[in-house]
Amino acid sequence: MDMKNQLFGLVPQEVAVGMSGLEFLRGILEGRYPAPPFAEVADVWPVSVEKGRLVFEARPSSRFYNPMGLVHGGWLALLLDTAMGCAVHSALEAGKAYATTDLRTTYVKPVREATGRLRCEATLLHISGRTASAEGKILDARGALIAHGSETCQIFPIAKGGKEN
Repeated sequence: MDMKNQLFGLVPQEVAVGMSGLEFLRGILEGRYPAPPFAEVADVWPVSVEKGRLVFEARPSSRFYNPMGLVHGGWLALLLDTAMGCAVHSALEAGKAYATTDLRTTYVKPVREATGRLRCEATLLHISGRTASAEGKILDARGALIAHGSETCQIFPIAKGGKEN
């Protein structure tokens, strides 16, 4: 996906909560719904959406450098959180929402702009009525591991209009 041709914005909450997470995420992937605004700034985008498994790609840039001239670990954590959170979202029924409560990230290799496009694969490990957990890994173009992580999310009902039930 070329981010230059992607639309960014917010889907009205009454639309978003009226469908399953999988339907919603496929709508973003297929361009029926805009990608969230942070995706444009962070340069991350989905490339595969299945129930319980998401793949994102991202472009590291000098815009994300820390003072040492490396991509800031927070950007890599953002990529992992995005993919793992969406793996959880993909399994939610209509009227349910999630929020990350715990994120663990392990960095294996430094990243620079020259590293090139990254791939982040995330898988749902567990989901119940109140919590879910997922794991993810970031790979470079050669398939070398850059970082990996896991997260726990809280699951809660959300009414049309965006209020928790």
